[in-house]
Amino acid sequence: MKLAPHLHRLGNDVVACYLIDTDEGITLIDAGMPGHWHDLQNELRSLGKSADDIRGLVLTHGDADHLGFAERLRSEHGVPVYVHAADAVRARTGEKPKTPMGPMKLGATIGFFWYSLRKNALRTKYVHEVIEVADGDVLDLPGSPVIVQMPGHSPGSVAVHVPLADAVFVGDALTTRHVLTGRTGPQPAPFTDDPDESRASLERLAQLPASWVLPGHGSPSHTSPAQVAEAVRQAGA
Repeated sequence: MKLAPHLHRLGNDVVACYLIDTDEGITLIDAGMPGHWHDLQNELRSLGKSADDIRGLVLTHGDADHLGFAERLRSEHGVPVYVHAADAVRARTGEKPKTPMGPMKLGATIGFFWYSLRKNALRTKYVHEVIEVADGDVLDLPGSPVIVQMPGHSPGSVAVHVPLADAVFVGDALTTRHVLTGRTGPQPAPFTDDPDESRASLERLAQLPASWVLPGHGSPSHTSPAQVAEAVRQAGA
């Protein structure tokens, strides 16, 4: 689904990933779940393009519901997969600490797990080879994405700022739809490793110049990162 010039979303408010379309090729941000492969193919066809036009995939962090089709894209099409060094092991192996589920409502939680099953989440493959990135890196990919480290949800969680699309992609640094309660609006994401560190990272988000804030779960927010960051702080207070 096209959101704005250069900017497309795959998936929905339950799980989403993103496509940046430029004259130089395509950059993907996150890879959803394995079943989002079909969403990707449909979006590429609508653009008159194919997987051969994808120059790179940038992961906001290494959790399974963001790895989806990453290994398939890498192994079948040679697309490089980028992840912060602190989440490289997580992306390659799935190794991560257990975190409390926190608040939940039965209907929303069942809906999330049902959607995950429909999108083949149990068949997620970890990424055999990744390219490690660091805070401040400007990647040589379409749109020149900038890596902004935002630890908390995971040690290597990042925001990806793409000035060409006037957008910042935040993964699970925040959410606008809590997958376990169904509550909408900017708020802390569930399954966060270190909630205090995640809240502190919002300061970095607030400083970014963009008019789109795009989470991995929930509706895109067409407002400033500073406003979104403040709303998350208030929701988590």
